[in-house]
Amino acid sequence: MQPQIIILICALVLIFVSFIIWICSRYKKCPSDKIMVVYGSIGKNKDGTNRSAKCIHGGAEFVVPVFQSYAYLDLTPISIQVDLKNALSRQNIRIDVPSRFTVGISTEPGVMQNAAERLLGLQLSEIQELSKDIIFGQLRLVIATMDIEEINTDRDKFLAAVSSNVESELKKIGLRLINVNVTDISDESGYIAALGKEAAAKAINDAKKSVAEQERDGSIGEANAQMEQRIKVAEADSVAIQGENEAKMKIAMSEAALKEKEAEANKIATTAEKIQAAKALEESYAAERAAEEARRAKEQATLEADIIVRAEAKKKEMELAAEAEAEQVRRRARGEADAIYSKMEAEARGVEEILKKQAAGFAEVVSSAGGDADAALKLLIADKLEELMKVQVDAIKNIKIDKVTVWDGGQNADGKTSTANFISGMMKSVPPLDEVFSLAGMSLPTILGKKTEEGSDKAE
Repeated sequence: MQPQIIILICALVLIFVSFIIWICSRYKKCPSDKIMVVYGSIGKNKDGTNRSAKCIHGGAEFVVPVFQSYAYLDLTPISIQVDLKNALSRQNIRIDVPSRFTVGISTEPGVMQNAAERLLGLQLSEIQELSKDIIFGQLRLVIATMDIEEINTDRDKFLAAVSSNVESELKKIGLRLINVNVTDISDESGYIAALGKEAAAKAINDAKKSVAEQERDGSIGEANAQMEQRIKVAEADSVAIQGENEAKMKIAMSEAALKEKEAEANKIATTAEKIQAAKALEESYAAERAAEEARRAKEQATLEADIIVRAEAKKKEMELAAEAEAEQVRRRARGEADAIYSKMEAEARGVEEILKKQAAGFAEVVSSAGGDADAALKLLIADKLEELMKVQVDAIKNIKIDKVTVWDGGQNADGKTSTANFISGMMKSVPPLDEVFSLAGMSLPTILGKKTEEGSDKAE
């Protein structure tokens, strides 16, 4: 297969997959707290007119690309503070009605369509202002149809009328009324305050009258009750006294019989008690004796056990200490031996390496001299000649010539002065090189001269 064909197929597959993903992305799901409004080419109504929008709540919808689009309406409740002032009542008395209304976008099919047509795209503040205008108008209308007494006393009727009028108007723009809360109602003329004072005074007077009537009825009832109580108490006392006397006689007879029985029972109980006390005392003595024997045996066993345990512990401690000290001595000796062995082994390895290096160096010198040992020796002596001469010169270098004084009468037969003879003799006192080599068991190389029969060194 040609590469161009493969590339073309891959491109077509990619385009197809992208198209499928794009199509799937146009399937929109509506959250539960929102209303999805699909607008554009929606279709026609039953009467043949074009539909302005399609509202979906709690479902999903495929939004046709290019021909349709969508937006959301938020179902979050909206709280509106309505402070109505100088509202004219049916009695032509102006009142102030502070209240708070809670509204929200309705999910009813028809009302939801109104919201899509009139509230889509508006900000929250704009919806609040629009709702407030409607509420102000309907609230004034309801107050104008009611007396202040109805508004102030029959609050349920007032709220029902307000809810009915306001909700019917809010539905026209797609809203519904959730709650109405009316706080204190007041007026500038003080009519409501006067009504309150009148009602309070009437309630106080009614309460005082009721209290007086109840106190009167209570006093009469209390007197009648006390009379009946005294009669009933007297009758009951007579019957009670008679019954008490009969009861006392029976009690006296019963107490006499009881005392007789108690005396017999006490006698039997005392005898039995003394017998039981004697037996208990005997058993107690026997138990104490057995307990004392057991305690003495226990203490003796405890004492013996403590002594044995302490002795065993002391013995074990001494054995452990001795073993620990011996182990420490063994370890120190082993460590010192290992250290000495390591040191001597290191020194031996060092000496071995030095000797190996020297042997290798000597072998290199001999090899450089063509295998001639005498020539190699000459090379070594030539390398160390300066040091050998330095040793001989160091023997007399510290002599201070200017401090040497020789007493002599003049020149000798060989023409040398006494001072020169002294210095020459000092030089001859230094061992010659051939003697140094002789002491080492070697002979001086001929390159450095040889000893004549007269004992002087001459160069060849």
